[in-house]
Amino acid sequence: MKEAAGTLLYRRGPAGLEVLLIHPSGAYNRGKPWGIPKGLPDPGEPLEAAARRETREEAGVIAGELKPIGFVDYKKSKKRVHAWLGEAPPDAQPHPASWEVDYAEFVPLDEARRRIHPDQLPFLDLLIKL
Repeated sequence: MKEAAGTLLYRRGPAGLEVLLIHPSGAYNRGKPWGIPKGLPDPGEPLEAAARRETREEAGVIAGELKPIGFVDYKKSKKRVHAWLGEAPPDAQPHPASWEVDYAEFVPLDEARRRIHPDQLPFLDLLIKL
């Protein structure tokens, strides 16, 4: 099973609670769901370090304090996504920082629930609980 690592960064915005989501670039991904910034760890790289690196590389945001919130297993592919939760830095200005991403933005929680990959929905549920 492939293992990926990502962050669920949140902030309180004008519309209430918002989360950082990214959308993969390319014509193939045009209709695909959004997700948290995430990716595969480099050989020997700890999962949290990979989550931080991917967030910086994909969304241009440097994560601060994070706490692990578990993982989800994708239903169709053999992928496990580990996630860390943290408040976004106050000056965070997400932007597509890699060719892999065409959008990176803070999205109100209700909208995020509609956009996010269905297998990542439990991360949003955990945010609400915590």
